[in-house]
Amino acid sequence: MAEKRNIFLVGPMGAGKSTIGRQLARQLHLEFFDSDAEIERRTGADIAWVFELEGEEGFRAREEKVIEELTENTGIVLATGGGSILSKESRNRLSARGIVVYLQTPIEKQLARTQRDKRRPLIAEADDPRAVLEGLAEQRNPLYEEIADVVVRTDEQSAKFVVDKIIEQVGL
Repeated sequence: MAEKRNIFLVGPMGAGKSTIGRQLARQLHLEFFDSDAEIERRTGADIAWVFELEGEEGFRAREEKVIEELTENTGIVLATGGGSILSKESRNRLSARGIVVYLQTPIEKQLARTQRDKRRPLIAEADDPRAVLEGLAEQRNPLYEEIADVVVRTDEQSAKFVVDKIIEQVGL
């Protein structure tokens, strides 16, 4: 597995993909990218605004293009958006172009980590964020598992612990 020079983090919102990705990249001396941050940089607007203006379909098209381009790099750590795996093309690219690490996180942790974050359009205005997260998990967890080379739980672990666990499991 170590011959693949990219590490792609997948998992639900609130799993810690961006935080863990930054630390992992720093520790491995790789370049870090966040697909959501890249979309915001390219559009000059935050994700919530892109969602509002273009809908989820428009956002997903942008996300697919960004993932296509970023995964062509080598020697990177990429934190993907939680729904990026909805695209079969993105799943195929992630699988083929790097080591896919699924950061598995229980709904309770997701709720705790996202409850005050207004930048997450799928739950920001939801009457029942738990129900939304449960529905997303039901739809997306099998897709994360389908492409994962490594699965790491992020429950009560520090980011450093998770980074060390990823490095150990990936064999770097």
